[in-house]
Parts: sequence; structure tokens; C-alpha cells
Amino acid sequence: MTDPRHIRIADYNYPLPDERIAKYPLEQRDQSRLLVYRPDAPIEERHFADLPELLPEGGLLVMNNTKVIQARLHFQRQSGAQIEVFLLEPHTPSDYQLSFSQRGQVSWICMVGNLKKWKGDILQRSILLRDGNTVTLCAERGEPCATGHEVRFSWDSTASFAEILEAVGELPIPPYLNRATEESDLKTYQTVYSKIKGSVAAPTAGLHFTPQVLERVRERGVEIGEVTLHVGAGTFRPVKSEEIGDHPMHAEWISVQRSLIERLVEHGGHCMAVGTTSVRTLESLYYIGCLVHDAPDTEDLHISQWMPYESDPKLSSEEALRALLAWMDARQLQVVQTSTQIIIAPGYQYHIVRTIITNFHQPQSTLLLLVSAFVRGDWHRIYDYALSHDFRFLSYGDSSILFS
Repeated sequence: MTDPRHIRIADYNYPLPDERIAKYPLEQRDQSRLLVYRPDAPIEERHFADLPELLPEGGLLVMNNTKVIQARLHFQRQSGAQIEVFLLEPHTPSDYQLSFSQRGQVSWICMVGNLKKWKGDILQRSILLRDGNTVTLCAERGEPCATGHEVRFSWDSTASFAEILEAVGELPIPPYLNRATEESDLKTYQTVYSKIKGSVAAPTAGLHFTPQVLERVRERGVEIGEVTLHVGAGTFRPVKSEEIGDHPMHAEWISVQRSLIERLVEHGGHCMAVGTTSVRTLESLYYIGCLVHDAPDTEDLHISQWMPYESDPKLSSEEALRALLAWMDARQLQVVQTSTQIIIAPGYQYHIVRTIITNFHQPQSTLLLLVSAFVRGDWHRIYDYALSHDFRFLSYGDSSILFS
């Protein structure tokens, strides 16, 4: 596999006028436009509602069932200074579901806006819960870490942290929308199949699905599987280095059920993926399988950023997945949970994913690198077509289906 570390991010730039960025979604999710890409074939245009008939019968379609949390919290110091606390990942307890169920206190790793104005005092704000009770939420600044600061939260009631966030948190829509979060975003910035709380950004390729489209996918004989990757704020982080080798990827928490891994094996180790988050999860599964095949006693399943390019795996996707199932069997596990920093860039060899459904991504982003790797450098043709045919871009924009 070619090492991509010397790729220049400037080579993955394109002009994206602000008016081409969709500030709001269409009223009907599945009426968004769908660009259809096949190698060595003319690009086609459809609507997302046509997706089921484009999928091969008997295939496996995998989507990310994460749910966006209301991760942005606002406080005001007695001096009047406004402090924004943006939740990134749970610290104590570190398990997402345990953290959301905590009552009375919890701590998270956070990004802090206006950090210099937060002198170490305990921030407070009064909250009206949905049950009509009033609660005082306190935030105490902890130690800095690689991705932000630990912030300790406490509140004077038996409400869970999930209830606190629902009452006071703001849904963090992407900064490039250049607008405040609105009430409508609480619904439109979630996929219709979202269920596992933890993301601070939506897996936006899935925003086009409706219950009707999902039902027609099933009627076509396509199986639907789910993985969980909690999208971190790093998804918005631009590549600031000239070469991508100097860009640190953020780690993201993933969870995959044994049943999904078994279904992947039944499909020869291959599937179709909804969105780049599903792609990163599925391709990480391959390397986790390689890890446990070579070291069956390991308990560290973390996939580092450059692991795919530093190893020379000989396993097929099916062999790697079977090795992972054997590792789970030895521990009587029904779910594998770990974190991944995988970066997929030109030079990467895809192992599991054979088709990608995805939106149109920002210039000079790691997501555009992932697309370029999949279409073997043919991304210019896709994006030139989308720009010249008035497709809508980014999170609330139109979609594409890319066949390998």
C-alpha cells in the first residue's frame, strides 16, 4: 500500500462559493438529488428516492445509527463574560451510556470557547427541566488534555445528564452553515434511524433516508445493518498542514455488534456503506481483525492513524472478520468497542466497502481524501459535474452514490 503522508492537501482544493452550501435541508428528505458515479461510465443524475433500484439485490447496506447530542452549553460569569462549553467525549465515567445516565455529577472532555476569560471559578446556570422542576447546573474547569479540557458538571437534582442536556444543550450544527441552530434542526439534523446518543455532528449521508426509502430498500432484498461511530468535533477540523502526514486525526469511538460482523462474513466480507463514518468503522474492522489474528491475546484494539500504511496485511476481508469473531468468542463478547483514528487517503486499498453513499465534502478535507481514494483519483470529474449542474453541497446538501 502506498504511503500517503507526502500528499499535498492543496491538490485537493476546489472553488466552493458560499451560495452552493445548503443552509437548510429540503422539506422532503428523499427529494434531494443523487449523483451516480461508476468508473469508466458517464455520470448520471437521479433523486435520492430512486436509490433502492440502484442497489444490487441481495447486498448488505450498512449505516451509522449514532444520534447527535445537544453538546453546546452556554454559561455567563459574574463579570458578564460568555463561556461556551462544547462536549467532546465522556471522561468519568468514560462509557457514553453510563455518562448519560449519571445523576448528580459527571465529567467530560470539552472544547472551551473564551477560555481565557474563565479564571477557574465555578460557572452556574439555572435550568428548567421538562418536568417543570428547576435545577442549578455547575461547571468546574479541570486539567487540560490533548483535545481540550476536562470539565466537571454537577447539578442539584436526581435528573440524568441526558435530561440536563435535553433541557439546556444546543444542537451543534456545522460552523460553515453560518447561522444559529433553529428548532427545526433538532429533527432535520438527525437521521430517521438515529438511536445511540454520542455524536457532536450528524452522519449526514444518512439525512436523505426516509422510512419509505428504507422499506423499499428491504423490499428489493437488500439487508440493512448498523454500526455506531460517534462523530467528534474533529470532523470539522481543517487540514492546516501542507502535507497530510502532519495532520493529526481525531480518535472516534466505535461499536459493532457480533451479528453485523457475521452478516459481513455471509456477504463475502463486503458491503455498501452509508457515509464516511460507516466507511471508517467498517475499514477499521478489517485492521482490528488483522490485529487479533496476529496477536490473539491482545486487548488493545485501537486503530492508529497510519496503521494501514505501516502494515502489510495478507488476510482477505473475510479472513480478518473471522479472526475477529474468534477473538470475540474467546471472550464471550457480543459487541466490539474501541476507537479509531484511521485516515483513508489516496494510496489506501479498500477491503470491505464496495459502494459509498455520501454527500459533497469541503475542499481540502480528509473526507475528500477518502472519496478520492475510493474513486482512484477521479474526484475532480465528480465535483466538476456537481458544481456545473447546481448540486447543493455539504451537510444539508445533495448526495452521491459511488460504485467501485
